[in-house]
Amino acid sequence: MMQIYNTQTRRKEEFKPIEPGKVRIYCCGPTVYNYFHIGNARPFIVFDTLRRYLEHKGYKVKYVQNFTDIDDKMIRRANEEGITVKELGDRFIKEYYTDADALGIERATVNPRATEHIADIIALIEKLIDKGLAYACDNGDVYYNTQAFPGYGKLCGQNLEDLESGARIDVDPNKRHPMDFAVWKAQKPGEPAWESPWGMGRPGWHIECSVMAKKYLGEEIDIHAGGEDLVFPHHENEIAQSECCNGKIFSRYWLHNAFLNIDNRKMSKSLGNFFTVREISEKYDLQVLRFFMLSAHYRSPLNFSADLMESAKTGLARICNAADSLKHYAGAAKEAEMTAEEMTALEEAKNLAKKFDDAMDDDFNTADAISVVFELVRLANSNVNENSTKAFVQSLLDELLELGDILGLVFETKEEILDEEIEKLIEERQVARKERNFQRADEIRAELLEKGIVLEDTREGVKWKRA
Repeated sequence: MMQIYNTQTRRKEEFKPIEPGKVRIYCCGPTVYNYFHIGNARPFIVFDTLRRYLEHKGYKVKYVQNFTDIDDKMIRRANEEGITVKELGDRFIKEYYTDADALGIERATVNPRATEHIADIIALIEKLIDKGLAYACDNGDVYYNTQAFPGYGKLCGQNLEDLESGARIDVDPNKRHPMDFAVWKAQKPGEPAWESPWGMGRPGWHIECSVMAKKYLGEEIDIHAGGEDLVFPHHENEIAQSECCNGKIFSRYWLHNAFLNIDNRKMSKSLGNFFTVREISEKYDLQVLRFFMLSAHYRSPLNFSADLMESAKTGLARICNAADSLKHYAGAAKEAEMTAEEMTALEEAKNLAKKFDDAMDDDFNTADAISVVFELVRLANSNVNENSTKAFVQSLLDELLELGDILGLVFETKEEILDEEIEKLIEERQVARKERNFQRADEIRAELLEKGIVLEDTREGVKWKRA
């Protein structure tokens, strides 16, 4: 039985999709004014893994992740660069895919852009106004009337009065209540705008997701996901807009990942500890970042540091080396019936696969799931050798690669280009060995080891890998 933690009910619940065998997921995507940072990367990775696991379980998943391509930050940056907001959005959507692909994030079923749904947004706002749930101001702004929705605050667990007393709210004489929020914003100088019944303007942030979720997934969806910073006000406001208009529960389950800290401090540009995924890619393969993110439960706060990334790099390398060894043995293994010992080991591997599923069924516990992967590596390292049968080795390899695929991890050592100095040392060592100058050959091996290069002399020639 699969259980997931529902933010709205604050407990784990058995997962039961609306339609048997199918799951509809909406995951809030990036605002495309810059490269996305590693805090953004956590929900993108976590909920991509959720999707992969549901597909592994046999569900047909429709996964929607939006692009917010109109907001204050985008307008400001586009004006600074002297380009249109659309040009800025086009550029950073392309950059998003570059980094997301490197992180192993599968393309969403649909990646809708807010600016491509203006007519739908206007139609929903008109419906809200007709129902008395929103009101237009003389200046062209339109606000949602939070007092008209009795359930406002149910996701974050607070009522309207508590939210008002605890919030920092700018005084706006156009609002009927301090917690009312904009669903349409009147045009200001230098801003892009669209025609509407209330004058030239643009949509508010929250209304975008209500519209796109309904358009691509229907009035009621199975899972709505995002970072915990979106619980209030973004997701709370989505619920208010959608449930009042549709007369149905907007989402059956709400999933939110915890924050990412940097060296035990909140990530902030002012503290100088703000990193984009693109910046991290200059030092690490982004599969290492994905592995690091999945090494903790998604609802647990996660601390990012150089030491922890190095540890993740080492851990992932250990799994990749095991997979490489299995590929090597599978290629050289003999065709024969499995021995009794191999059958016993293979049964243990199947039990580990079940243990992996049990961990993922328990609120998508990727931390425990990765621990199971390491158990499988230990099993393989202890039972596979040059005398192993092909069927046995291939079965273990297939199991390891399947678990990696569920996690979005490719378990293979990636070849790297050696610099000229190291290439020359390897060539020099080969010459020394031919000349039986074993002392020099050993010296070069030691030099390369200091540079993080491990040499292996095999029948097929010299192989190397990073230490």
